[in-house]
Amino acid sequence: MKTIDVKTIDVKTLAEKQREGEVDLIDVRTPVEFREIHADGARNYPLDSLDPKRVLEARNGRSAEPLYVICRSGNRSSMGVKKFLDAGFDNVVNVDGGTSAWEQAGLPVQRGKKAISLERQVRIVAGFLVLLGAVLGFFVNSYFIALSAFIGAGLMFAGITDTCGMGMMLAKMPWNQCCDDTGTCAS
Repeated sequence: MKTIDVKTIDVKTLAEKQREGEVDLIDVRTPVEFREIHADGARNYPLDSLDPKRVLEARNGRSAEPLYVICRSGNRSSMGVKKFLDAGFDNVVNVDGGTSAWEQAGLPVQRGKKAISLERQVRIVAGFLVLLGAVLGFFVNSYFIALSAFIGAGLMFAGITDTCGMGMMLAKMPWNQCCDDTGTCAS
């Protein structure tokens, strides 16, 4: 079985390439996260609905040039890179450190409306459900403790596999959407 090394680039090198000419930079975070802050020149293609074929078709004849993928810290962008590699496109580069590193380096960003991060939403909902299961288990019926156990098992699974079902569900909630008629997220 052939393994493909994922190419990476640091934010300062990518910013220099941007200054030299057009760079295809896609951000795979949720639309709300993208609206809050994103690297200058990035376009939003959320990871949960990322279609490599659609992205490549939208590149207007520049398919031979590298495609750079960014997220908040580099984790989701590496998953996005894997989707492109699995689709047969190997000229794709993961941006090390993501938007957080981009902002910390003082590089230009676009800012929009602030929102509660998806990670924070997951912690709020998980904490509420664990507390609810414990309270109901104590006062109503001991079987409700299974709710707390289920959430705990889900958090362990998320940590082990680096995928979060609750996060994916919350990302689809109306308050986490901000797309306009063109399918892009307005700042």
